[in-house]
Amino acid sequence: MEWIQLHIKEYLIPVLVIGYYLLVLFAVIKILLENKNPLKTHSYVLLLILLPIAGLLIYLFFGQEYRRHKFFSRKKAMDSSMVDSIVNDQLNLAFQHELIDDERVKEKLNIIKLLLRNNNAFLTKNNKVKMLINGEQKFDALLNDIDKATSHIHLEYYIFEEDEIGKKVLNKLIKKASEGVKVRFIYDGVGTSIPLATKAKLKKAGIIAKPIMPVYLRKFSKANYRDHRKIVVIDGKIGYVGGINIADRYVHKEGQKHWRDTHLKMEGNAVYSLQIAFLLNWYYAAKEKLNFTRNLFPTIHSAGSTCVQIAGSGPDTDWASIMQAFFVAITSASKRVWITSPYFIPNEPVLMAIKTAALRGIDVQIIFPHLPDSLIVHAASMSYMKEVLEAGVKVHLYTKGFVHAKTLLVDDVFSSVGTANMDYRSFDQNYEINAMVYSEIFATQLEKQFLEDVGQCIPLQLNRWEQRPIRTKLLESVARLLAPLL
Repeated sequence: MEWIQLHIKEYLIPVLVIGYYLLVLFAVIKILLENKNPLKTHSYVLLLILLPIAGLLIYLFFGQEYRRHKFFSRKKAMDSSMVDSIVNDQLNLAFQHELIDDERVKEKLNIIKLLLRNNNAFLTKNNKVKMLINGEQKFDALLNDIDKATSHIHLEYYIFEEDEIGKKVLNKLIKKASEGVKVRFIYDGVGTSIPLATKAKLKKAGIIAKPIMPVYLRKFSKANYRDHRKIVVIDGKIGYVGGINIADRYVHKEGQKHWRDTHLKMEGNAVYSLQIAFLLNWYYAAKEKLNFTRNLFPTIHSAGSTCVQIAGSGPDTDWASIMQAFFVAITSASKRVWITSPYFIPNEPVLMAIKTAALRGIDVQIIFPHLPDSLIVHAASMSYMKEVLEAGVKVHLYTKGFVHAKTLLVDDVFSSVGTANMDYRSFDQNYEINAMVYSEIFATQLEKQFLEDVGQCIPLQLNRWEQRPIRTKLLESVARLLAPLL
């Protein structure tokens, strides 16, 4: 026995050590060959070197690149000939400057053309868009519209909690399913956990609920790619999109932290785009192909006059389309760039666009939480503040509670409201979806809300910021090294 133990110590441990370093070497070579963003490459290599075993596990779980070898083929998901035809027709009109009549909207034609080419995000003009502030407004409107559904209800959520508001929504869905309304529900495999009893209840009611990218041991490498979207489509005529998940935290109660968020309710042709985005993920999650039918895409008569593009991005898209739209919007701004985001970890192109806009005299302002919901992510975000302040960006720290809204206002006609944060994860890894709204009226509404939120903020001043403790600076610097991974 002693002889065996001696030989284990003599041979097995060196073999394990050699095997481990061979795995690390293989991982480093793989990272280098993927030609990722150099900063992301440095971050993963640093993890592998400084955190033995843990660094390798983090890379295996979170470091796999899927955009280049997509989860599924969009062409298999549905017949896209109709979308391709619309996009090509609109591109031809755009290059002839005949796509839109509104001269103010024409100022943002570069963004419209970009999203047509990188995302097949066709421009819709027949829309009514309503901004919903916080959970109270969203849930009141949503529950009311669910009550009126006659054909189908499609939901896609990152977080769906079976708390008070979650139970209200579930009970409404079960009731509508019993009336013959088809209910399809996609939820994120990490952000949402549905108890077995609830799954059985949904199945009994005829509701099909499917997780997207559930994380099992054999699929652990997909843990880094989450479905961060919040979508509802009702009867193909009404759509919801924005930052508000299904959870009690979004509804204000006495003694509970104030949660500030923004959502949209849309009626009109933009709902078609939300429907398409849902159907693509439904094909992957449920393996059910749903084509363009009049039931899913009903004729929508006059709804309004607001121009909207729906831009989606994720591990199944060729381009980081939302990030590219933000970049073009910021670099082409002529008056202002107002950003609200709970997390601010921009990649180098977007960071440079923000700083350059401020340096050339554009009014650049950012609303950001004063108190974090994640210490390490908040520290990484704060590491960017010195350089944006030096460029002339005004930073407002929201003190009333936690600001979770994801909005962008550029000049007087372009607005973005959706699920994408101003960070690496939203730009490059998660399924995200944003409504790009081209409207002076809507921009005025977003401007008003932004100024109201500023009234609940304290300014971040450069001279005081530079005096923060050295331990805080060190934490921020370390967190920033990991920024591409957060």
